[in-house]
Amino acid sequence: MKQKIGYLLYSLSILWGVVSLCFFLFYVFPDAEEQLLGQRSDAQTREALRSELGLDKSLAERYTNYLAALSPITISQKQNPAQKGFSIPVLKGFFIHLKAPQLGKSYQNKKAVATMLKEALAGTMVLAITAMFFAFVGGIILGIIAGLNYGKWLDNTILAGSTLFISIPSFFSAMIIAWLFGYVWHSYTGLPMSGSLYAIELSTGNRVLALSNLVLPSIALAVRPIAVITQLMRGAILKEMESDYIRTAKAKGLHSYAIIWKHALINALNPVLTAASGWFASLMAGAFFVEYIFNWKGLGKTMIEAVQMADLPVVSGAVLYVAVIFILVNMAVNFSYRFLDPKLKSNA
Repeated sequence: MKQKIGYLLYSLSILWGVVSLCFFLFYVFPDAEEQLLGQRSDAQTREALRSELGLDKSLAERYTNYLAALSPITISQKQNPAQKGFSIPVLKGFFIHLKAPQLGKSYQNKKAVATMLKEALAGTMVLAITAMFFAFVGGIILGIIAGLNYGKWLDNTILAGSTLFISIPSFFSAMIIAWLFGYVWHSYTGLPMSGSLYAIELSTGNRVLALSNLVLPSIALAVRPIAVITQLMRGAILKEMESDYIRTAKAKGLHSYAIIWKHALINALNPVLTAASGWFASLMAGAFFVEYIFNWKGLGKTMIEAVQMADLPVVSGAVLYVAVIFILVNMAVNFSYRFLDPKLKSNA
């Protein structure tokens, strides 16, 4: 129980650090009104904009307001603050107010940042989950094949290929895959070079699901994690196959398939799950460039466009979204890791 509380506090401290870093990077150092109005605007307009953005307040007050806006829990003497949510009365006329975190509004289109990022996050999540599925399934299969054929040509080929793919950045593999399968061999694959999860049907004008647009970007995003998982699975299988309980199972006359799938695979999945958690979180960041190359509507494409337009609230919100996803994924995998390993489960 103490370990779980300690891990929770550790995760919250990381999140607080990211929030503080975002505040100073995006709301303190850059001159926001200069980014929006330019240097030729008059002093009165600049002062009005500073007041609207809250830049005329002290640094401590701005930081406190920033934390209060992001916090899902606030304390107020009013029962119905301006934000949507509900209040719980406490002592001395104070209320605990539960609300959704407020990320502010876009400098460019004045839309709520949370609304913009929610729409973009769906595309990124679909892309990352699909890529992780390809990487997890493909990496486990290739790792088992390589481990069971240790020292043979098949093992050497898989090992050499995975080593090569580890060194290829996602944006480079995205460009190669888009060019080859979306342009050069398009007549054979029928896959487009660019597109999002939904497309507009020209005949009716309706928005339809376009799963063909998902294939190439998800494969490009899965290239590096599938290579890492392959090597981890290969090493884990080799280690498990030399264990005493595997020798005992072989001595009892169990079929080799039963030994692999019912015994060795379960224990070998522990390091693979740990790697998969880290890679899934990394895919959320690596998807940024892949989305931009394939023109995939997602969190990465939205963030890159916001950076180009100096739309700081959108950039800050996207960074916070990725940080929260990192923390939640690592917490979920930490729980599953302890669940799969009886030793860790007994010590929890």
